[in-house]
Amino acid sequence: MKLLKVVILGVVFALPMAVSADSKKDEIELVKARVMKELKKEPSSITESPIPGLYQVTVGSQIFYFYKDGRHVISGDMFDMEKGLNLTQTARSKAQMAALRTRNPDNIAELKKMGEKNMIVFAPKGEVKHTISVFTDIDCGYCRKLHKEMAAYNKLGIKVRYLAYPRAGVGSGSYDKIVSVWCADDQRAAMSLAKGGGAVKSKTCDNPVQAQMALGEKMGVNGTPALVLDNGQLYPGYAPADKLIALLDSIKLAAKN
Repeated sequence: MKLLKVVILGVVFALPMAVSADSKKDEIELVKARVMKELKKEPSSITESPIPGLYQVTVGSQIFYFYKDGRHVISGDMFDMEKGLNLTQTARSKAQMAALRTRNPDNIAELKKMGEKNMIVFAPKGEVKHTISVFTDIDCGYCRKLHKEMAAYNKLGIKVRYLAYPRAGVGSGSYDKIVSVWCADDQRAAMSLAKGGGAVKSKTCDNPVQAQMALGEKMGVNGTPALVLDNGQLYPGYAPADKLIALLDSIKLAAKN
């Protein structure tokens, strides 16, 4: 990858500075065609980067840099050393927020198909303002941190629906633990016990664990916790209650406007 960067930058700095508007338009169309061919997705934006001939391409929440020939691409961060800025991180943060506000009907449909009856649900006593679905692993540190805030989530009107995603896979200790939780007489109590590091009585039964693991893979889950928001978008990682409610409220407000 380092060699690729050197080759591209060497070519870029040898280019003349003056490029016509029509040429730039053609370059953007060429880059767009390449992105759609290789990634099977339409880029949400293609803009000129600070380096002539290199275009910043946003695909969902990902940032790439394509050379104008559409052949060479850099996946990595661009820095402005004089200003001390990570230009890519700034663009990535904007793209991530934009992606989170975009409804994903496919994920909503998949969760509806799975059914809440097959999830372990922690609901507020009062009004439900938001519903999130969380792919979780019993032995994941941040999953346990999230569960410790369950009362805070519920108090803010957030319903939490758990789906199983033991990262170590079928047959692992984590898998056996989460199956035991699903098969417990009191699933909520068993989940809280397991998340607190307690031992849940070993038990097996017909359960949706493997189906939920497959669903997680389909949705793009690659770590836990992974939160699926009201609008179907995937939010990777733990979020404290105050941050999560602010995000969910902002998404809801944006959907109305």
